[in-house]
Amino acid sequence: MSEQPMNVLVIMSDQHNPKILGAAGNPVVRTPNMDALAARGTRFESAYCASPICVPSRASFATGLYPHQTGYWDNAMGYDGAAESWGHELQRAGRRVESIGKLHYRNAEDPTGFDVQHLPMHLKDGIGQVWGSVRDPLPRRDNAPLMVTISGSAESDYTRYDAAVTDSTCAWLTDEDNHREPWVLYTGLLAPHFPYLAPPEYFDMYDPSDMPTPTMRPEHGHARHPWVEAFAGVLPGLDGSNTEEERRRAAAAYYGLVSYLDHNLGRILGALAASGQADNTLVVYTSDHGDMVGSRGLWGKSLLYTESAGVPLIMAGPGIAANSVCHTPASLVDLYPTILAAAGVTPTGMPRPGRSLLDIASGATDSDRVVFTEYHAMGATSGAFMIRRGPYVLHHYVGFDSELFDLAADPDQTTDLAGNPAYANVLADLEAELAALCDPVAVDKQAKADQAELVDRFGGPAAAAAIGTPGETPPPPLENQAAMSKVLHQ
Repeated sequence: MSEQPMNVLVIMSDQHNPKILGAAGNPVVRTPNMDALAARGTRFESAYCASPICVPSRASFATGLYPHQTGYWDNAMGYDGAAESWGHELQRAGRRVESIGKLHYRNAEDPTGFDVQHLPMHLKDGIGQVWGSVRDPLPRRDNAPLMVTISGSAESDYTRYDAAVTDSTCAWLTDEDNHREPWVLYTGLLAPHFPYLAPPEYFDMYDPSDMPTPTMRPEHGHARHPWVEAFAGVLPGLDGSNTEEERRRAAAAYYGLVSYLDHNLGRILGALAASGQADNTLVVYTSDHGDMVGSRGLWGKSLLYTESAGVPLIMAGPGIAANSVCHTPASLVDLYPTILAAAGVTPTGMPRPGRSLLDIASGATDSDRVVFTEYHAMGATSGAFMIRRGPYVLHHYVGFDSELFDLAADPDQTTDLAGNPAYANVLADLEAELAALCDPVAVDKQAKADQAELVDRFGGPAAAAAIGTPGETPPPPLENQAAMSKVLHQ
């Protein structure tokens, strides 16, 4: 534990593909502020979310537990405080803890561990995308191609919300009333989550014709894994029904949104420096999951590939090695012990699977460390589970053959080694690691049972399939920002 508690600033974006980051070696995207943060701190090159979709991922971030441990399976099951969060630990220890921006929990009234929520964004009407809980049969989303079609150069409610969240964060950091005691502040930004609409000055930074051609599109002869093909089957026409101009425009808009996010991150870090608190503040930048950005003919999240299940993760502050890259795999569940350790608070709740990133970053590379991801939400015909250990990653799909990749030799995951006899022992070892964490068949059964119960409460599959926002969750109105802050005594 830190002898002198640090302030902690956690900045979480939404849907940032970890490969689209200058510090990670991307030659096209412009992310000077993220790159500068990595230069003065440590970047975790193999970081993952606990579930590649917004609400379950954020519940795991809050609780430090996996979805199968908490039952927050999908985007209709928002975190409600029933499982203790790192915020509860901080409150119990008397630490000041506040949030600004998107949390995507159930609502602002639940006791989720914040003294104040500024500009909070949660599930619409507290119920979220009920249609995503319908898994038998999976409902089709015939509007899916619009994700790519409606893209380009424009402001949106999302970019305007991010500007307001950034303004509020900068004001909070520079307000001297907030300097009197150690604090933990969480800021949630929306970019680069779709809609793929980037403010004009950021869209114009990228020529659509210069966008990298995504790998492994079916039209190029790539045969998708049967589980992935079933997932794609409920998103009819996504990518395949879009023109090449639309795809490149959407990719340019995504890159523009990443640069817009970087601009807002820079503003926040500039405010922290101006406040005089940077030398005693641990800064963590990450995202809740990634985005396929056209790879394998898919956009958005939900898959176990690095583009979707991977996240950027950068940490800088007192005692953090500068210009360092940590090769030990990391997870968003590691933020629970990290935040508490930096704040000088000893956990009192049940054991968590994560490890403090402060310890991971300062230690030798742990090539045996296991990182775990699972998915049970929209489009999943069965539970999907990922195990990462060393250079190898296993994708285990209930009822389907597994996939196995060597990320050191094949970072784009082009060659499935699961059927290669030379890797039979590696496959068996990783399957055993998964079995030690959970029983995939039992977890899949439990997730579907919980979702069926929820669907029944909303009138059955036919009725439930029409309930919930069809796409992105709408941000809260910003007409009266002062009224948006929720002061909570939890």
